[in-house]
Amino acid sequence: MRLTGSCLCGKVRYVINGPLSEASHCHCSMCRRQHGAAFSTYAKCNPEDFSWVSGRDLVKVYETASGAGWCFCLECGSTLAASDQGRITSVTLGSIEGDPGVRPQLHIFTGSKAPWHEITDNLPQFEAWPPGW
Repeated sequence: MRLTGSCLCGKVRYVINGPLSEASHCHCSMCRRQHGAAFSTYAKCNPEDFSWVSGRDLVKVYETASGAGWCFCLECGSTLAASDQGRITSVTLGSIEGDPGVRPQLHIFTGSKAPWHEITDNLPQFEAWPPGW
């Protein structure tokens, strides 16, 4: 499976030569602030399958003290991926071009979800990381 993705302005592009897995809607306060939305939607990828195709010099990583971070385009601000210790571990489903081949399976960090947002689907909800995730 080969997936491609890009930012809003199209200057940053990536490819994933493998499947995505474990898609989730994250409601943590950091993701909400990073995306400016009620939640973010990510799917995991194998770091060895991910590569930047163009615009790597425009990718900025906001890294937390733990070494986890969010990768975004310096030109248009689109959040593209999440990293851990400098390796891409997941991508935003909104940046994938076409069908990502995976669907969100659950909501995580609902214990800190936006008070103005009501979850109306039937996906399982977890206040933090779900067991074994």
